[in-house]
Amino acid sequence: MASDHFSISISEKPVAEVEATFGPSDKHGADLRFHGVVRDSEDGRPILGIEYSHYDGMALAELEKIVHETGKSEIAHLVAIHHKIGFVKNGEASIVIRVQTPHSADAFRIGAEYLRQIKETVPIWKKPIFE
Repeated sequence: MASDHFSISISEKPVAEVEATFGPSDKHGADLRFHGVVRDSEDGRPILGIEYSHYDGMALAELEKIVHETGKSEIAHLVAIHHKIGFVKNGEASIVIRVQTPHSADAFRIGAEYLRQIKETVPIWKKPIFE
C-alpha cells in the first residue's frame, strides 16, 4: 500500500528486492534506513533462520493504522516499511523501515517509534529454525 507520504508492505519478497524500489530522497536532509537482520542464534542456540508468519489482512491494516497515527502525531515525514514473511535466513533482513525528515534527530526518533509499535501491535510471529 502506498501514498505520497508512505509505502507499506508485508510479503514473501526479500527486503533487498523491495528496498530497491524506494525512490531517491532529495527533499529531506535525513534519510534513515533501519534493517532488522536475523541473527545466527536464538536463546544461545544456532539457527538457520526464522520463519515469519502473520495474520493476513489484519497485519497490514495494523501497520497502516500505525503509519497514519504516527503521521498525525509527528512532524511531517515520509516512511516506507516492508516486512518479509516466510523463511528469512540468518544474516538477511526481515524488515526495513525508511524514514525521511528534514533533520536527523527526528528521523532516528520516528524510526525507533515505528519499530516499537510494529513489535508491540502488528500480528507477525517468528519461529526460529534451529540447526
